[in-house]
Amino acid sequence: MTDDTTSDTEDVRTDGSGGTGIVPPDDETPTWSERKQRTQGLSRLTYEYFERARREDQDLRQQSDYVERDVLGFPAWPHEMIRNLALTSFFVGIIIFLSAALPPHIGPPANASSTPAVILPDWYLYWSFGLLKLGFLNPELSLLGDTKLLADRTYGVLANVVIVGFIAIVPFLNKGSARRPVEQPFWAAVGMSGVIFSITIAALSVKNLLPMDSKLLQDLTFLLPFVGAFITYAVLRTMREGYMFNLNRRYYRLRPPK
Repeated sequence: MTDDTTSDTEDVRTDGSGGTGIVPPDDETPTWSERKQRTQGLSRLTYEYFERARREDQDLRQQSDYVERDVLGFPAWPHEMIRNLALTSFFVGIIIFLSAALPPHIGPPANASSTPAVILPDWYLYWSFGLLKLGFLNPELSLLGDTKLLADRTYGVLANVVIVGFIAIVPFLNKGSARRPVEQPFWAAVGMSGVIFSITIAALSVKNLLPMDSKLLQDLTFLLPFVGAFITYAVLRTMREGYMFNLNRRYYRLRPPK
């Protein structure tokens, strides 16, 4: 009789622990103080998080025949914090390893008595440096005797203000709940055009170093972002219907389309 009861109890366990008790069932979830007393550390807690998430998601799918928006969520503490801590520890370890194995080269000290032939900012500021070189777009007004209303330097500073202001206001314009580019092709195209423009304007900032005609480079600086945005929108728009169905079927058990 004892053997049959034990066998039945072991068969009922569906928590993926194989009877070892690694992942407790729902009614035996330990408190944070009990978790803190464990000596297995981060690896044990991380394993419990992923195993418990897998089991609860599987139970939800088995119980739901047709659910329009049946989303499984987990609390931020300790579930999400444990996962984020594991991922952060991994990437920090990679950075420390690379910094130890491949230390950066330190060049000779700068000579304060001589001016370099080419003066450039750090590479991640090339786009801002390129906006300072938009003097060819600064119009000359005939009413002012064919002189410019603003100096080229002031015009470049205003261009930085406009571009940075547009980047800052985009999150307030796009208030949707989409998390993937295919869900909102328009805003994905806007983002792609911004990325391409940052690259082309950076190339314009170092036009003296590029073997390309300056007029052609100026045209490509403003033409390529629109071309990239159009291609991005067209591609995402064509794949949106099939991709969205496969994505939702994976998460929400939807009926197939008729």
